[in-house]
Amino acid sequence: MDTRRPIHVAISGAAGRVAYALLFRIANGGLFGKEQPIALSLLDLPERLNLLEAHAMELRECAFPLLHGLRFGSDQVQMFREADWVILLGGKRFGSSSQSRVDLLHQNAPIMIAHARAINRASPRARVLVVASPCNTNCLIAMSHAQDVPREHWFALNQAIRSRAIAMVADKARVPVTQVTRLTVWGNNSENAYVDLQNARIGELPAVQVIGDPNWSHQVFDRALADQFREIVRRTGETPAGSTAHAILATIRAITTPTPFEHWFGAGVASDGTYYEVPRGLVFGFPLITADGKTWTIPRDHYLDAQARERIACNVAELELEALAVSHLLGKA
Repeated sequence: MDTRRPIHVAISGAAGRVAYALLFRIANGGLFGKEQPIALSLLDLPERLNLLEAHAMELRECAFPLLHGLRFGSDQVQMFREADWVILLGGKRFGSSSQSRVDLLHQNAPIMIAHARAINRASPRARVLVVASPCNTNCLIAMSHAQDVPREHWFALNQAIRSRAIAMVADKARVPVTQVTRLTVWGNNSENAYVDLQNARIGELPAVQVIGDPNWSHQVFDRALADQFREIVRRTGETPAGSTAHAILATIRAITTPTPFEHWFGAGVASDGTYYEVPRGLVFGFPLITADGKTWTIPRDHYLDAQARERIACNVAELELEALAVSHLLGKA
């Protein structure tokens, strides 16, 4: 009999498409491994409980050996209670191409604030991954209303961009994706994110050297990343669900697993103002490493040329504008 304590994962927006792509993988050991029991708490709005119950029924009928607990409901405090990890998927989505990020932030702020206060009350030691867009500043809003949750426990997702970039680099270089390492997404989780090829490696060599096409590295690559995302949305009418779910799993696994030597992963975290001229308080995408799967640090030894520093500064400016637009909604934490 397995006597390990189950890791408790709570998910908001759990009746949605991304959650549906995520839940079965978590329950089958896709997050913490094939020996670690899991307990799931599924949260969504009262009007979506019928669909949420259907998800729960499917999970139960799969008879996952690792699924040691399953509950669902619309009470935030109850669903977040005892959580080790909280994944915040719930939120409004972009309604049209004319809707601004600030408009969406204002719509999602009440949701983030309510979630944060519930987490603070129910499980202040939890670690929280914010996925709902715009996730960096949503994370900033939520973090500011959860004074008992350590700032280093908050993360904003940017792995979807990173995975897309790794796949494109591998395709361009005609190598397996496992050969592409040390690729960083700096800044905001937006089309302006700076995907750093200068510090990336393909095998033991610099990625730009292996690619050998400066025009592609400096011009085509960024456009191709944005174009692929838009093409998926155009063809499906929806933002990607499967790749987002995969990015969530990859991020939490990276945070909770010691980082291999001379590698790093990435996520948005709260800047303390001492790294790469990013002001204190912004939730900013950095390279991250963890030695023990519990605490993380930002490596200081990245070489950034003038173009890289300019791109990072543009992301700082974008996030400062977002933070200013919601400054009246921020708490005191």
